[in-house]
Amino acid sequence: MRYRSTRGSLSANAPNFADILLAGLAPDGGLFMPESWPQIDAATLREWRALPYADLAAEVMAPFTAGAIDRDTLRTMARDAYGRFAHKAVVPLAEVEQDLYALELFHGPTLAFKDMAMQMLGRLFDHVLTQRDQRVTIVGATSGDTGSAAIEACRGRERLQVVILHPKGRTSDVQRRQMTTVQDDNILNIAVEGDFDTCQDIVKAMFADTSFRDEVSLSAVNSINWARIAAQIPYYVRSALALGAPDREISFAVPTGNFGNVLAAWAAKQMGLPIRQLCVGSNRNDILTRFLLTNDMSVRGVEPSLSPSMDIQVSSNFERLLFEMLDRDSERCGSIMREFRSSGRMNVPQDAWERIRTLFNGKTLNDEETSAAMRQFYAESQYLADPHTAIGLAAGRAFQEPGIPMIAAATAHPAKFPAAVHAATGLDAHLPPHLADLHSRPERYDSLSSELVTIQNAVRAHINR
Repeated sequence: MRYRSTRGSLSANAPNFADILLAGLAPDGGLFMPESWPQIDAATLREWRALPYADLAAEVMAPFTAGAIDRDTLRTMARDAYGRFAHKAVVPLAEVEQDLYALELFHGPTLAFKDMAMQMLGRLFDHVLTQRDQRVTIVGATSGDTGSAAIEACRGRERLQVVILHPKGRTSDVQRRQMTTVQDDNILNIAVEGDFDTCQDIVKAMFADTSFRDEVSLSAVNSINWARIAAQIPYYVRSALALGAPDREISFAVPTGNFGNVLAAWAAKQMGLPIRQLCVGSNRNDILTRFLLTNDMSVRGVEPSLSPSMDIQVSSNFERLLFEMLDRDSERCGSIMREFRSSGRMNVPQDAWERIRTLFNGKTLNDEETSAAMRQFYAESQYLADPHTAIGLAAGRAFQEPGIPMIAAATAHPAKFPAAVHAATGLDAHLPPHLADLHSRPERYDSLSSELVTIQNAVRAHINR
């Protein structure tokens, strides 16, 4: 499998999976996409029903790594990665209401869906870097969960230096501590003055600075890295197979900020999974829902909410969907994205928007509606949902169709947001034993301004100390 940028053509020396894993972002500022979509026929999907989750993950990812990492190596990595999860099924389904299911993606070490990809990513990096005898510096931005998942997956790995930026004061206490209490020498946490979009912009600016990028051997773990998306596709396949696919259609609802998680579901459809509709759940930072309802992709100020992992206005992975809806016209895609960056408004052509609307729906919940949804799901079904999951479940319920199972991505354990859970339900959500002493662990992080040079100097100091 070869890859191309959303802003560039497929060249004769197109990179393979190992290349784009280490590069993260394309040199022209675009995002890497596979040159074609692997196809999975119905007979193969039926055969996959019997596979353990780790083996299924290897089968789904193998076409994307072809020519760089073989299927047997992938299987070994996946068995190691998912063998640490607290639930034997890895990604269990819970029926919340008739034909409305929660796909629990939070049974990994940091209690959030980001573990599903990150645990694979750490092993993929190790494998490729060992083969090439290289070291890289991973820099990532987080709205709460990506950072802790990346740190947990990469801590102590000698070929990786990790720097994570989080918006100061805009994550939950548990989310912050899961990052800042890790003491491994290869980890640096930076609390940045600003919101998640500020952190994300700094990361993109560092990648755009080619001299700095080369100086520190920069790589990415945010979902701008295609490997993250590839490792998220399997759980959509698994849950759909469990409810009757490929012999019936399935719909998904995904609480969405940076668009990577729902894009993985869309990718599963491109590969042959019979997905009827994809429902995007938004909080008060509702740029994606506004776009889906009215073709209004305009940036507004990021407002703190009960669901901080979705406090985002610039959804990076949307560029990948736009590229496809423009029939892979990279020049047109690049032009639209550059204009969006300068003006704060994305002018998506009407025909492309209409194509997106044939599959995608969107629903917004403010904080009061999110709390009400948490309270209702517990009262009616005894299902305790964190704020993000409640938004996903509510979005799924809003767009349910008779006879079509609706699967909502349950993206975080309720114990990651204990204050919101208690306020909504009166219940105390307790951390599991391996995190029980989290609040007594010493923290270590730097608080810095959002100036690019300040962050770059901190990265340099970290890798050179």
